[in-house]
Amino acid sequence: MISLVTPIFNEEPILPQLHQEITAAFDSLPEAWEVVYVDDGSRDGSLAWLLGLQRSDPRVIVVELSRNWGHQPALTAGMAVARGDAVILMDGDLQDPPKLIPEFVSAWKLGADVVIGQRRSRGDSGVRKLIFPMFYRVFGLLADFPVPLNAGVFGLMDRRVVDTLLRLTETNRYLPGLRSWVGFQTKFVYYDRAARAIGNSKQSLASLLKYALDAIFSFSYKPLRITLAMGVIIAIASFLAGLFLIVCRILNIGLFGAPVVYGYTSTLALVLFLAGVQLTSIGILGEYLGRIYDEVKRRPLFVIKKIHGSGEGAASASQ
Repeated sequence: MISLVTPIFNEEPILPQLHQEITAAFDSLPEAWEVVYVDDGSRDGSLAWLLGLQRSDPRVIVVELSRNWGHQPALTAGMAVARGDAVILMDGDLQDPPKLIPEFVSAWKLGADVVIGQRRSRGDSGVRKLIFPMFYRVFGLLADFPVPLNAGVFGLMDRRVVDTLLRLTETNRYLPGLRSWVGFQTKFVYYDRAARAIGNSKQSLASLLKYALDAIFSFSYKPLRITLAMGVIIAIASFLAGLFLIVCRILNIGLFGAPVVYGYTSTLALVLFLAGVQLTSIGILGEYLGRIYDEVKRRPLFVIKKIHGSGEGAASASQ
């Protein structure tokens, strides 16, 4: 059986088209299938529509979370409930085309444990069109091990991969990175990511920034190494500059032949520069420490209020 997991947050207008396209893709396959819709605390009619769909279609499971937990925890909740021999993750905005599902399943049958949908292009506009390529370039430079760029959660994972990911209980999750970290044989399917069919993105720029920081700080120590290198370079440069200024002061020589000028400009500039470096370094350390604090608390990634459908009882109420 193939399971599809998709998080839903205030997507009522797009749900009929979404389920229609998912059904059309799965009906072309001989395998049994189920769709796990994870309602991530929607405030519109999304949950009511999904419950009506579930009552009419036994292949639909609706996971009702206790509140809005965010994109990655919602996906993890769906993975915990999904019962398939393979699990497909897909966003619920139709930017990831369900028509690729048969291609994913075909690659899985040929031996791939992980099938990743990698984007040739994106349908974003405005600020998002600028920040996404920038993020992937920065992440590619900083990541401590290879993580496929221009690839989100859209893809298929074998049951073994899903079970392995569910054993990773870190709080600040970046599933595309974790999916690469666990290994397994991987195949790529390339596609052009379309713009949203209806409405606007439900992920704010602030949530996208947190998502980017989770990716960088969860899979790279390079920011810490960069700050260490900056500290060493500045310390050496400051020591050499100090020696040079002492010699100039003893010999009463101005810089570059100019007369000696006593003032605060150079001192103020150096102090402000070093203060900026120190605050930046402290901020980077704070990002790492904050994530350590989250892990130490060991709070659950999500809390399931109720599971509607045949998957009821398949997962614990929290993880």
